Amino acid sequence: MSTQIFASSKKGEKVLSFGEILLRICPDMDGQWLKENKLPFYVGGAELNVATALALWNVPSTYLSAVPDNSVTREIVDYLDARKIDTTPMVYHGERLGLYYLPKGKDLKNAGVIYDRANSAYADLKVGQINWDEVFDGVSWFHFSAICPAINQSIADVCLEALKAASAKNITISLDLNYRAKLWKYGKDPIDVLPELAQYCTLIMGNVWAANKMLGTALHEDLTPTEGYAKETLLQQATDTSKEILSLFPSCKVVANTFRFDHGKGIRYYTAIYTADELTVSEEYVSEEILDKVGSGDCFMAGLIYGFYNQLSAKETLNFATAAAYDKLYIPSDATTSTVADIEKRIIRND
Repeated sequence: MSTQIFASSKKGEKVLSFGEILLRICPDMDGQWLKENKLPFYVGGAELNVATALALWNVPSTYLSAVPDNSVTREIVDYLDARKIDTTPMVYHGERLGLYYLPKGKDLKNAGVIYDRANSAYADLKVGQINWDEVFDGVSWFHFSAICPAINQSIADVCLEALKAASAKNITISLDLNYRAKLWKYGKDPIDVLPELAQYCTLIMGNVWAANKMLGTALHEDLTPTEGYAKETLLQQATDTSKEILSLFPSCKVVANTFRFDHGKGIRYYTAIYTADELTVSEEYVSEEILDKVGSGDCFMAGLIYGFYNQLSAKETLNFATAAAYDKLYIPSDATTSTVADIEKRIIRND
């Protein structure tokens, strides 16, 4: 299955991730950071989290963003280079690096997130500025997320430009349907933008609610993201949503869905892949307490890319990606620090 669908992915060819590099400022909730003059931060951004995981897992990983050219950003790029991420395509222009503030332990979908990324170097990218033919040399996989076109119309246009160039080169394209309500502020809703971009994508990942909001897929009557629905109901919805995505977007061959629900101070988590007329469902992970929700979905996306890049079966790919995403919940940073061996141990422990 993976050999046929992702035939363009060959060993040694690169996975290119495209998105905004951000600094996450991470204050505690009780004002201690003010008393101690300490404010933890992490280098992140959804697509960089994917690139970081892939590099750690020995998949040739390259990353394209835009940053101002100064001593701070050069140190950040050196930091990425040291993690085996190829930063050659980076664009240096503009005046500022994007930031966001998120208290420890909170979710990016939570109202507590504060974005400070207007007029960043990435947000100021324009069509025609990036030589995609050059950037895509030696690349077999292109990854981006719905966060990119949420920033402004200009970035949405750059995404479309990139997708057309990647599609012309028969490059596998993955899309993460991340929804960030606080970013869609330029007069467009996701449904106005994402369907055109999704036309080029081979692998689409998200959840049934994001697909409904961004791609216009149907939801069963009154289905809402709560714990009140039986797992069988949600998996049937995943099957129906996946079939609809495949019919709406003929380039798409695989649809992945995640289901993550609060469970006391922890979570209940499982996932599914639909491809070749079959829904494959992961084992369920349950935790009574977690450390950091940020980047778990990115880690799942990276796990999918890792599996298909390495020609694993749908089941093997899903098992790896799910364990990687769950494992990330115990790591206090934006990107995972777990190796392939660490994740394989997590799979065994859960079994």
